[in-house]
Amino acid sequence: MQHRPLGKTGLSVSEIGFGAWGIGGSGWIGAQEDESVRALHRAIELGVNFIDTARGYGESERIVGQVVREHRGDPLYVATKVPPRNRIWPAPDGVDPAEAFPGDHIRASLETSLRVSGLEAFDLLQFHVWSDEWTGRGDWLETIGDLKREGKIRFFGVSINDYQPDNALTLVRSGHVDAVQVIYNAFHQAPEERLLPACAEHGVGVIVRVALDEGGLTGRITPDVTFPDGDFRQRFFGGDRKKQVKQHADALAADLGIEGDQLAEVALRYVLSHDAVSTVIAGMRTVRNVERNAAVGDGQGLSTAQRAIVARHRWERNFYQA
Repeated sequence: MQHRPLGKTGLSVSEIGFGAWGIGGSGWIGAQEDESVRALHRAIELGVNFIDTARGYGESERIVGQVVREHRGDPLYVATKVPPRNRIWPAPDGVDPAEAFPGDHIRASLETSLRVSGLEAFDLLQFHVWSDEWTGRGDWLETIGDLKREGKIRFFGVSINDYQPDNALTLVRSGHVDAVQVIYNAFHQAPEERLLPACAEHGVGVIVRVALDEGGLTGRITPDVTFPDGDFRQRFFGGDRKKQVKQHADALAADLGIEGDQLAEVALRYVLSHDAVSTVIAGMRTVRNVERNAAVGDGQGLSTAQRAIVARHRWERNFYQA
């Protein structure tokens, strides 16, 4: 497993990180806790040292904390997220920061996360949504500074609104953020235009989420696939979206000259080919998924020719919307 700097934090994080939303039983339905625990242990054995969870991910913080405490000798870094107090995802324009992230809410959420996880501190605390209108407003920055001085968090980041990479440029340039988490994949290439260059210029770490397009870039989404009741993918891939995804995924695989089951590896390598990216947090609920994804963190990105092919398959849309 190869490692990269997380911006200017001094942390060296694994190219493949562990995205822990799927193991918490919230949104992604069907995870078995015993298998999730084995998967996380196996990821750590294979060199994964960055784990991303959130207060809103069901049982995820508890499971992550349990496993991390059993690996006290390993250099592991855990990130969690504070949900907005107004419970609005993504953050709309015109919302006052006092409605979403007042200082007392940030502190209370973090204290709950620490208690549930059993950890003494988090390496990275992130806001689960962001609006650049909040830069320089509200008491959130003062609270983050206090939490750092108290040793309860080491660094601060934000999870950028879905498919709005430019909605954190002001924050990145302000010097007030250590890392940003952003959707970036072979279909959604917009972060390459302004966000990633800005992060590289200002020494801000980049955590990539949804690198596999919630499964769309695995080659396994077909018009016939079904999801358990309550699984968010029922809505994400609703209507004729599964048919659309298959057409785009098949076209990309054909253009690359690969089989459909090789698409996930290429998709991960595409994201890791960008120097500004620090880590990719892949969702991994089984040992098999861990072993397949961790093998991609070997420092080998795509060739220039392969990246040029992927670039032709840019497909901007937002399936999180109805």
